Amino acid sequence: MNLFKYTILLAMVTFSVGCVSLEHSPVTDSRRAYAYTWQQELELGREADEQIIDYYGMYNNDALTNYVSAIGERVLEHSHFRRDNTRAEYANIAFTFRVLDSPVVNAFALPGGYNYVTRGLLAHMTSEAQLAMVIGHEIAHVAARHASQQALRQQAGQILLIGTAVLGEELLGIPGQEVIGLGESAAQLLFLSYGRDAERESDRLGVEYAAMAGYAAVEGAAFFTALKRISDKAGHSIPSHLSSHPDPGEREVDIARRAATWKEQGFPQETVNQDEFYQAIDGMIMGDNPREGFTREGVFYHPDLAFSFSVPSGWTLINERSQVVLVSDNQQAVTIFSVPGAASPAEAVDEIGNLEQITVNARESVQIGGLPAVVMNGTMMNEETAYYIEVTGIAHRGNVYRFLSYTPQNAVQTYAASMQQSSQSFRDVTDQGILDMQPARIRIVRADRTDRFSSFLPSDLPPGLDAQDIAIMNQVELDETVSTGTLLKLPS
Repeated sequence: MNLFKYTILLAMVTFSVGCVSLEHSPVTDSRRAYAYTWQQELELGREADEQIIDYYGMYNNDALTNYVSAIGERVLEHSHFRRDNTRAEYANIAFTFRVLDSPVVNAFALPGGYNYVTRGLLAHMTSEAQLAMVIGHEIAHVAARHASQQALRQQAGQILLIGTAVLGEELLGIPGQEVIGLGESAAQLLFLSYGRDAERESDRLGVEYAAMAGYAAVEGAAFFTALKRISDKAGHSIPSHLSSHPDPGEREVDIARRAATWKEQGFPQETVNQDEFYQAIDGMIMGDNPREGFTREGVFYHPDLAFSFSVPSGWTLINERSQVVLVSDNQQAVTIFSVPGAASPAEAVDEIGNLEQITVNARESVQIGGLPAVVMNGTMMNEETAYYIEVTGIAHRGNVYRFLSYTPQNAVQTYAASMQQSSQSFRDVTDQGILDMQPARIRIVRADRTDRFSSFLPSDLPPGLDAQDIAIMNQVELDETVSTGTLLKLPS
């Protein structure tokens, strides 16, 4: 959690069915209908890129970013944006390749040439060739103008999320929390069906671009197998007929087949570059970064900002970069902890209390854990439902924090104590062990013997990671035999 990034990742636009642009496709050169002109796509990408950087944050490693960008540029040179017959409006578009500071395994692209991979994705790859295949896949989304095609299929006035929901999604097709539902089953199925077509096209073009750039495109097949293992372990498997992406097994076979076809056409695809890739990610953060917040025995700690508060029993904590969200087991009560940018606890509370929909019942200045605070409770009407709200502003080490909790009025007796628990337990942290907490990092080693992979794992694994997680990152099974000299990614 980076509490100083307030911007919400919602690059949303509306469109009218009557606004249709007929332009040439960068891939086929045929004229087709799009929801936006190419210039509009460029502007959408620029605007959304700023919001994505604010929301996710960039991974702070210039050498790694430059390495990823160099691979991206190499693949881009063989895409439909850099060919002899590429139209002028597409030929000189500058692409941007970024590494996001997120443990989630994801890659996506925005209109206009903005491409993103997370450090979580890099941690689960085993070669430069795999990264080239994924980058090629994302470049293909931009080349095929899938965002603009998708927008054209929506109902008039429908809000679209430009970003993960439209272009990249998670590579396996598990919907992210940013995805905005279409609201009707028919519209949802239309979206899902189109998603499979777009993903198949991007897989096809991704193999083409990577193969023409000299990379062993078949390596991408193994990566999709790893993605399926991640999904299965998390219990996120969804039926293939409902998925917005082709089945991972189908994709693995298809990618291998297409790579072989390009080899038959004279593209040898000899570049794998495992050593170079492992050198680039050596020392990269592995898994969650505890310095941005972690939970231990029912308490949330933030080492960088030196505070803690309790998490109610049975509640789920979602640690985002801009806020921490606590949700009750049946989602009837919510607490949102954030930095509102207020100058004082009173201002943080009154910002909510002064809203037209809010009726303030009580407000007082108090001390919480020896810190100056203001507490307010009241009611809020949302259509025909009355909600009980409780707001607490607290000053701590030069920052002002706010707890905003709410639940339906008829559930106050059930959740009031839990909602108050987090705010009332806010404390300054002085425990040096907590303040000095550091993230696990990838350590690249060569196997010094032939043995089962599990034998190389340290006995004390980082919080939040188990042996199976590390095996998936290495694209091996726990009981698989590893030969002497094999490069391994282990936590340090």
